[in-house]
Amino acid sequence: QDWCISRQLWWGHRIPAWYDNEGNVYVGESENEIRKQHNIENSIALIQDDDVLDTWFSSALWPFSSLGWPDETYDLKTFYPTNVLVTGFDIIFFWVARMVMMGLKFMDEIPFKEIYIHGLIKDKNGQKMSKSKGNILDPIDLIDGISLDELLDKRVQGLMQPEMEKRIINDTKKEFPNGIPDFGTDALRFNFAVQASTGRDVRLDLKRVEGYRNFCNKIWNASRFIKMNTNDFELLEIKDTEGHPIDQWIQSKFAETIDEVEKQFSQYRFDLAATAMYEFVWNDFCDWYIELSKALINEPGIKQSQKDYTKNNLIKMLDAILRMLHPAIPFITEEIWQSLSEENNNKSIMKANFPSSKNWKVDTEIASNTEWLKSFVSSVRQIRSEMTISPKQSIKIIVDDASNSDIKRLELFESFISNMGSIESIIHKEGPDDLPKSAIALLKGMKIYIPLEGLVDIEEEKARLQKKLSNLNQDLKSVENRLSNDAFVEKAPKEVVDELKEKFKALSSDQTRIEEQLKLL
Repeated sequence: QDWCISRQLWWGHRIPAWYDNEGNVYVGESENEIRKQHNIENSIALIQDDDVLDTWFSSALWPFSSLGWPDETYDLKTFYPTNVLVTGFDIIFFWVARMVMMGLKFMDEIPFKEIYIHGLIKDKNGQKMSKSKGNILDPIDLIDGISLDELLDKRVQGLMQPEMEKRIINDTKKEFPNGIPDFGTDALRFNFAVQASTGRDVRLDLKRVEGYRNFCNKIWNASRFIKMNTNDFELLEIKDTEGHPIDQWIQSKFAETIDEVEKQFSQYRFDLAATAMYEFVWNDFCDWYIELSKALINEPGIKQSQKDYTKNNLIKMLDAILRMLHPAIPFITEEIWQSLSEENNNKSIMKANFPSSKNWKVDTEIASNTEWLKSFVSSVRQIRSEMTISPKQSIKIIVDDASNSDIKRLELFESFISNMGSIESIIHKEGPDDLPKSAIALLKGMKIYIPLEGLVDIEEEKARLQKKLSNLNQDLKSVENRLSNDAFVEKAPKEVVDELKEKFKALSSDQTRIEEQLKLL
């Protein structure tokens, strides 16, 4: 079927065809060129066609026409074909397919090797944004912020259906009673990166954007801490062996993260790349390494060479983290990176190399020691949270069934455990002596007891645990019934069954822990 390429619109590329009074058609770049080419005198009137080319016809020529075609320009030779096209699924036939057709016709080669298809940005309820629905969010308003009155004016101005105005005003007031705060460009951009799953639409929820603004603030605060604590420190050429096991752990985690990010970028999984960056920077680097580094730098028992290594590591890793984050968070990474050194101040982070995992020492055995430390401290913190014991309240700990490796780790990390857990003493249980009424946490085979005398109301705690155990037993029974149903196990997707098995395992572990705690009380 023929494709009608003319359109009766006010804008577009005007069709390069001219007509004389006898109906003859002349095609060329301009009227002057046509007169010269066909030897037409100025006395003969030529009228250009009023129609314009179909948008998709003009757009189909874009990959090469924008590079100087039909002339053999440097840009055309350099950038045709290009590597990747980024576009939405709704114009695959209208635009993408026609660019391929035109490329094959005029250049004998397709215009791009790969196509990345992204989803549409919708509101938080999954509705397509439109003027009539009154749910359009302007990215500039999310970046700079907007008052409620300004937002209302924007949403009701020029409505094609005036009867919708009242509903739009009410919905907007309900959703944004105080207008929209300024989230900044980086937070909005990172939000889109995290949600950029292949081919899926993005639901724009401002609560998530707010969360990523907090992430940007976290990066800023981490950089301030590092600069304050390494202000007069000059970078050293030091050996990996001089570092503390905690330094080796963060290096191993960072190397893993870099490899994961590069892998996901290569597969256009921007969501997984951004998530990997977020998890490492927020959890491993900020929440754990920076907190542990405070003890490393200030602990009297730590050798000076190890303290220097930690300071060195903080500076170098911050520099590399900023380079890793820059594609997703361009503005604050540029600002912070340029402030790190005189050398950085004279250039842009855009021209710096992406970090390489080869530059960071990986030692899985040493890394596992620090993972054990994290689990130990987290177990103590969880008990504090469950029992509503203040983080500043000093507590005693009794450990039982500790393996040889547990004992070595307790000795290695004793000062860190004490500082991060507000622990005044760690006692190893010996023999069958009765334990005081305690809360318990399990760390693999080792039991961690926190005596509760003077910290909580024992009877209230027993009642709370009994209620929790009752609810847990119901959940456990429900999961057990589903897994014992052969028909369900055979028909359900494997990942669903595996997830239920993991849930059953976790619930059983919680059941054992709570029953143990009730015995102790």
